[in-house]
Amino acid sequence: MGRIDKGEKCSVSGCSIEAERSISADKVKAAGLKIGSSDKRAYLCKEHYKDYKKKSKKDKLLDKWRHGM
Repeated sequence: MGRIDKGEKCSVSGCSIEAERSISADKVKAAGLKIGSSDKRAYLCKEHYKDYKKKSKKDKLLDKWRHGM
């Protein structure tokens, strides 16, 4: 049973909704979201995960091109 199943809250500052996804904290910080804790993992609710996907789309595309699809 993982931390999300146990009821982990969203790591973004000011959000108290239950998390649905777990992502590397470094990737979340690189996308521009402000997380409160300094753990290795960041837990995101549905709404903040959507923001993360939008903000990291360009970086993912560049990595894809860099590594030859």
